[in-house]
Parts: sequence; structure tokens; C-alpha cells
Amino acid sequence: MIAKLRGLLDETGTDWAVIDVQGVGYLVHCSARTLSALGEVGEACTVYTDLQVSENDMRLLGFAEGSERDWFRLLTQVQGVGSKVALAILSALSTAEVQAACAQGDAAMVARANGVGPKLAGRIVNELKDKAGALPTSGGEGSVNSVNTPAVSSASADAVSALENLGFKPAVAARAVALAQGELGEGAGESDLIRVALKKAAG
Repeated sequence: MIAKLRGLLDETGTDWAVIDVQGVGYLVHCSARTLSALGEVGEACTVYTDLQVSENDMRLLGFAEGSERDWFRLLTQVQGVGSKVALAILSALSTAEVQAACAQGDAAMVARANGVGPKLAGRIVNELKDKAGALPTSGGEGSVNSVNTPAVSSASADAVSALENLGFKPAVAARAVALAQGELGEGAGESDLIRVALKKAAG
């Protein structure tokens, strides 16, 4: 299985890119967020990939970060969510926003993505709410460049992990940290997030 590609950005389209790896061009289907993170044609880039094989198709999906790939895999486990819908969700929302929407049961946020109706959005948040706190968000493994904010995302993920270690369920921990981050701002540190999130979770 192809897990990662490192090469030159050869060409891009509305939802795809061609990565030249030592003279071999790999066509990868990407979210809009990943495409914007890859840089300019001719520049070096890295994409984390997922290979999907069906009876009549073989498709390589590319992601700017390992966390985005993890969320893609989780989203496609939901009935009715194929690769196109999952990429549409990850184009409309960051992984942190997807995580917060699932943790808080905010189907309306997920329904902002093209091709996602209220019924499907509700199914997504209901099925993934208990898993929302278990996955990292943007800025974790595999950041392509400094456009992302690793320290902020890492603080949020660490805060969720800390609450889980204290006995809170993943969905409760993720929701509390999301609320704390909304109150403190994106630049909040881990200790402040934990302090405020504990109050939210306990309340």
C-alpha cells in the first residue's frame, strides 16, 4: 500500500494533483485544503495517501497531514459517505472543526459541505461523536508547511488526551476542549485549555 509520497508538485486541478516522484507521476485526489497547502507547481511537497480499490476503479487520495487522512478514513466508515463526500467535508471544514462538530453533535456545521444533507450530517455526528476525541487534528503528524499552526492544534489534542486520562469520555473531553478554545482563543496554551475544559466538562 502507498502510504506517503514525497516529490515535486507537477500539476493541479479542481480536486486533484499530480506528484512527480523521481519521474513517475502519481494522480492523487485531494481536498481543497490539501491543494492549497501543497504550494506552487514545481515545488517539493509531501502527501499522506490512502489507496482505495473497488471492482472498477483504483483511486489514490492525498492529504497534507496524517491527521486529515485519519479523519478521511473515519468519515468513510459512515454509511453513505464515500471518498467524494469525505473530501467535500474536509474541504469545507478543518479537522479541528470536524472534531468539534462531532463532539458537540453539530450536524449543521457538517452540512455546510457540498453534497451533505441534514440527514447524512446527523448520521455522521451521531456515529462519530464517541470517536471524536481519539483522533488528532490539524498540525499533528505530517504538516506540509508553516501555514498550519502545529502548536495550537497540538495543545488542543494534548488537552483532550489529558481529560480522557482523568476519566472523561472522548466525546465529552473533545467538546469541553472545543468550548474552552472558543472561549480562550486559538493561541491558548495546553494548561489554560485543560483548566477551562475541566470546568466545562464537570459542569
